[in-house]
Amino acid sequence: MKCPGQDTRYWHADAAFETECPQCGHLVEFFKDESTRRCGKCGTRIVNPRMDFGCASYCRFAEQCLGDLPPELLAKREDLLKDRAAIEMKRRLGRDFRRIAHAVKAARYAERIAGIENGDPAVVLLAAYLHDIEKDKSAAVSTARDILSNLGARKDLVDEVCGLIASLAAPGGEMALNSKCFHDACHMAQFEQEWKEGRVSREDANRWIADNLLTQAGVDAARDLIVENG
Repeated sequence: MKCPGQDTRYWHADAAFETECPQCGHLVEFFKDESTRRCGKCGTRIVNPRMDFGCASYCRFAEQCLGDLPPELLAKREDLLKDRAAIEMKRRLGRDFRRIAHAVKAARYAERIAGIENGDPAVVLLAAYLHDIEKDKSAAVSTARDILSNLGARKDLVDEVCGLIASLAAPGGEMALNSKCFHDACHMAQFEQEWKEGRVSREDANRWIADNLLTQAGVDAARDLIVENG
């Protein structure tokens, strides 16, 4: 079956339209199924302003359908994939609100730490959302792989995310940057919970930071938490 959004039998009069080039103002004609076009006057590559790329977050044939996706769309695709992974995590955990809250906190720290440390935010964030999807960490790896595969994530992305989750069950050895970011995100999620519940003293917190966090961004996040919630 052909995708209805790309099947010309379902197109209407607005299937072709013109938009101004953001660089020179020249009118560029688009058909609704074109992801990008180059301006005929200045050569700027323009993203189709009316195209809905939501399906690109989970369709395994998105590149074939949409062609060579520009960086703006690849970033959007990863954002949509992360959103769908978060939704699936919440659906599977149901009413286990404590584990959902932990995963959401870990994801928030993952995005912050990976962004500052120049890690891969998509990989680290997906791992943070899915690392506690099962209480047994080995089972979590298998479930995370199933979820991401069903969402149409690339195999290399799935493998790296699952590798990070597996590292929680069997830590050790030299850690790559993404692993350090993920490690700190998960630890910070737990630390935040314990700090806000009053289970960690300031003296213990400083010792914990020195003993457990591997990135400067993680250390800064912990210190910010202490100051903001002191």
